[in-house]
Amino acid sequence: MEQVVLLDRPAPSVARLRINRPAKRNAIDHAVRQGFIDALADLRGDGSVRALVLGGVDGVFSAGGDLPTMADLDHAQAEERMRHVHAVCRALADSGLSIVSALEGVVAGAAVGMALLGDHIVVGQRTQILFPFLRLGLAPDWGQLFTLRQRVSKAIAWRLVTSPAPVGGEEALAIGLADQLVVDDDVMKAAVMEASRLAQLPIEALRRTRERLANPSQSLAEELEREARDQTICLTGPEFDEGYDAFMAKRAADFLGIPPKERA
Repeated sequence: MEQVVLLDRPAPSVARLRINRPAKRNAIDHAVRQGFIDALADLRGDGSVRALVLGGVDGVFSAGGDLPTMADLDHAQAEERMRHVHAVCRALADSGLSIVSALEGVVAGAAVGMALLGDHIVVGQRTQILFPFLRLGLAPDWGQLFTLRQRVSKAIAWRLVTSPAPVGGEEALAIGLADQLVVDDDVMKAAVMEASRLAQLPIEALRRTRERLANPSQSLAEELEREARDQTICLTGPEFDEGYDAFMAKRAADFLGIPPKERA
């Protein structure tokens, strides 16, 4: 049976997960979701992997949820489907990895939600991003009403989810929905390069930075408390030891050289 999620290592310290359903334009069904859950569980125990690239095969990220598998569900089945979707969301959000999404070709619905759970989004000039939920009588899922608002204003988010018009690569970059625009043939290459760059950063300090950006403090006092806790751990940890030594020796820091057991 053909694997619907492909796992490979395109660069040192970088893993890549690609949806492999080309006949369905890489639509996401139960098997794809489970493939991501299983692969992310395996990667969680692999200290050699520090960054993850998400993508699809044949120059298409994903046409979104596999609609025929969503039809004629009863209440219990609909609830179970959402639990499974949320298991993927949590697996990505809790992976501890820097996540870069290569949005090639068509990217719709669930696939947009998957990309928004990551840190960096690469688009091509002909990338087409669609939010089809309301046209189907559905509200956005995959956490999109939270993650989308972390990138764009409420007004822009409202326009995106209510408009039938696709968002092209240039517009996505302009409004903050994407972070990098490249020629279409270079989307995956650029995503792997960015993942490689992020993999070189201090993983513990980066994890704490990501957490505070994703969940902002409600006051300066709260932020200063969190900052003090994080920085105390960082100042007394092996990543700062390496960073300081590299700075004083006028060399590039080698955070990859820190044993994984010391990053916890």
